[in-house]
Amino acid sequence: MFIDLEVKNNSLVVRLNGELDLRTINYLRETLEEALDKSNVKHMILNMYFVTFIDSSALGVILGRYKRVTQNGGKVALVGIRPMIKRILDLSGLLSIMYEFPSEQEALEKIG
Repeated sequence: MFIDLEVKNNSLVVRLNGELDLRTINYLRETLEEALDKSNVKHMILNMYFVTFIDSSALGVILGRYKRVTQNGGKVALVGIRPMIKRILDLSGLLSIMYEFPSEQEALEKIG
């Protein structure tokens, strides 16, 4: 798994690449927590275009960061979700509580 982070406006843009599973969740959690601690952002945008697999442990990590961001008045957006990953996110209920946009630019315009 590869993670690219960028702060744009008041949003943390997280570009994920690869498999999000039990082997990678600790790295994902630590990276997101450190970025949220260090940056003064309100919102988080997860670009999932290059995510090839996601399991329940990764869903839990995403949900945990969602709770952190929303408790501080922010929003979480998911962008570039491929159909197979979208189905998992939909079944998990995450799509019903998070915003979904086709592109980072649109997410930044709408929430950031």
